[in-house]
Amino acid sequence: MKLVILNGRIIDPSQNLDQVTNLYLSRGRIVGMGDQAPEGFTATQEVDATGKWILPGLVDLQARLGEPGSNFAGSIASETKAAAAGGITSICCPPDTSPVNDSQAVTELLQRRARQASTAFVMPIGALTIDLKGERLSGIYSLKQAGCVALSQANTPIRSALTLKNALEYTSTQDMVVMLRCEDQQLKNGGVAHSGPVSSRLGLPEIPPSAETTALARDLILVEEAGVRAHFSQLSCARSVEMIADAKKRGLPITCDVAIHQLHLSEMDVLGFNSLFHVSPPLRSMQDKQALLMGLKSGVIDAVVSDHTPLQKDEKLLPFGESMPGISGLETLLPLLMKLVQENDLDLMTAIRCVTQNPAKILGVQRGTLDINQPADLSIFNPEGIWTLKVNEMLSEGQNTPFQGWEFIGQVEQTFFQGRSVYRKNQV
Repeated sequence: MKLVILNGRIIDPSQNLDQVTNLYLSRGRIVGMGDQAPEGFTATQEVDATGKWILPGLVDLQARLGEPGSNFAGSIASETKAAAAGGITSICCPPDTSPVNDSQAVTELLQRRARQASTAFVMPIGALTIDLKGERLSGIYSLKQAGCVALSQANTPIRSALTLKNALEYTSTQDMVVMLRCEDQQLKNGGVAHSGPVSSRLGLPEIPPSAETTALARDLILVEEAGVRAHFSQLSCARSVEMIADAKKRGLPITCDVAIHQLHLSEMDVLGFNSLFHVSPPLRSMQDKQALLMGLKSGVIDAVVSDHTPLQKDEKLLPFGESMPGISGLETLLPLLMKLVQENDLDLMTAIRCVTQNPAKILGVQRGTLDINQPADLSIFNPEGIWTLKVNEMLSEGQNTPFQGWEFIGQVEQTFFQGRSVYRKNQV
């Protein structure tokens, strides 16, 4: 099929491009851009995108897809459909599946299910240690051969500094990215909310910022010693942003991301005891939220993730402290980013870059771009579309979102994956 998308405003940070023109797709790839069609190109289908934006398919570095069987809701088929509705066409799947993705077999299963669903490109992240127990290293070489794009401990950091040092040193020989989530379990001490006036008032067990910053300090020192490429996932504290900025100035090969909900919510949202606001790391202070936003604006923070965690209904019906942490975030990643742009907290190019070009660069994959000869993964976005998030209209099997009832300006109208339309508004 040869498709031309006419008169769209093409916004592609990877090419510093923001212009109204035509885009030509053929055999699942982008074959041309501009007023003139490539030589020998005759369109079999036309899409009029006048007044709309054409965005590269988003790259999400952290989204759980419910498979293989775990505590999470949904399946690769359902969650990649939800991703397409949010303009996301490439997804990193963390290793805390059941069984854990510490073997070639699980990696291949994830990729097979993703090919069957054929809605988004799923990139498995391998477990750094067997069963994520933080004791023995997993078969890192075989995970790389099977197609893992990075290694991680998901939300269960390695406690032993020696084991982590060995893991980082071995991974550096394999030229793979290690994704580190910094949290000292002893300082966390079973806490569920940010250590501050809100947790004191509600009597909720606290998680001090030092639970993140002391672990980050240790990990930065070990990363520097091992010379490994490291990506720090889901920062939540102002001090963490300062530490990353300092390490980058010293030339460490590091990158980092923040979950989109941390840029909109704070500990104040926990006041209603609503379990939908229970996330890990916890929602921090207003000052932390502002520091994270400034870190994103200044380029210290490289990427924004959905941290999509689709949960069964009963997981969130429990009291705040007993509920499972997590938000179903695929369908709100782009709308929440656009909200920051509309509120002048972020410029448009930076917002798009941190969910396209930057995450693709972190992984070293050819995604998140509308360059010629690259996969035709893109979305058509209506910047004027006004809509309200309704839980019963979400495509994800996990409907655990605190953004129910929020009004958004701007909506994905159609998403293409490898040149095929995989989502169309009102035609799901």
